[in-house]
Amino acid sequence: MIKKPSIQRAIFKTLAGKNAVSFESLKNDVENTIKDIYKGKNKPEYAISRSIKNLAEDGLVECFQSEYQQYFRLSTEGKKRFNNSTLDNDTGLISNEWDGYWRMIILDLPEDRKNEREALRYLLKKAGFICIKNSVWISMYPYEHLFTNIKKDLGLKTEMMIIVTDKVDSETENEFFLICKAK
Repeated sequence: MIKKPSIQRAIFKTLAGKNAVSFESLKNDVENTIKDIYKGKNKPEYAISRSIKNLAEDGLVECFQSEYQQYFRLSTEGKKRFNNSTLDNDTGLISNEWDGYWRMIILDLPEDRKNEREALRYLLKKAGFICIKNSVWISMYPYEHLFTNIKKDLGLKTEMMIIVTDKVDSETENEFFLICKAK
């Protein structure tokens, strides 16, 4: 039996970062990703189609029809879910070794966007960022690309600033290092 979450994860990975993917291309990519799960069994076309339909019904995937074929992409909610699942995945490709750069995120969302602010704080905590001053978060780990994508997806042009630097005075760096390592 093919595990549905594995198929959904493969769909998310295939659609992540792409404007749109045709059904055939999506199906082939997902089949290649999960081929070890269904080794020797029939191709899981039905399971893939059903997973795409379920994701679309949940508002995580959008479907577009051209004259000749269907195209799919992640919805805004789907992108948020994918980014969150990336943080939850212990086998992620993000290094846990410090590369000598500090990632600072300055977040300033008004009260009328409180839900987004809370969601971003949650993601920052999950990514190992530590709040050092009211709206200033810092981390040793290279999640800046993830937050750059989140910033772009949510249209946070001036509300979120991402700074990557290796230039911090030694006393502050020692304090940051102690704070980040203690967590």
